[in-house]
Amino acid sequence: MRHRLPPSIEVRNLQRTVRISSRRLQRFAEIACALVWKHKRPEAEMASVAKISVLIASDRRMAALHKEFCGLAGPTDVLTFQHGEIVISAETAARQARIFHSSLTAEIQLYLLHGLLHLAGFGDVTAQQRQQMQRLQNKLLATAVHGL
Repeated sequence: MRHRLPPSIEVRNLQRTVRISSRRLQRFAEIACALVWKHKRPEAEMASVAKISVLIASDRRMAALHKEFCGLAGPTDVLTFQHGEIVISAETAARQARIFHSSLTAEIQLYLLHGLLHLAGFGDVTAQQRQQMQRLQNKLLATAVHGL
């Protein structure tokens, strides 16, 4: 079933290693979801789900999911599943934030928006897709952060 309104979105912190502001992240998720909805592609999975779940996980849990669903060892930053689940590794986000001289919050917001764009039908397999997705991602990220 295709929906006319954006899905609801819920952020759940399933890990205890990295301190996360769940309330602020929830607000960002709501803003980002509404923004991404406006750019979704006709075939987008996002249009057929009533609710998106964003799960903040440990590296251990992320590594298990990465192995099970992608066949790759070790954790990754974000995984997006077509039925409306986005899983983000808090520990990977913390490491990447240090590397890129960013904040943990900014890194997690980036991953969340990236996952939403995948649900909205955007891919990043080819260089052209990555470039197009990154341009939109940067634009929407700035807009969403400004809306907080």
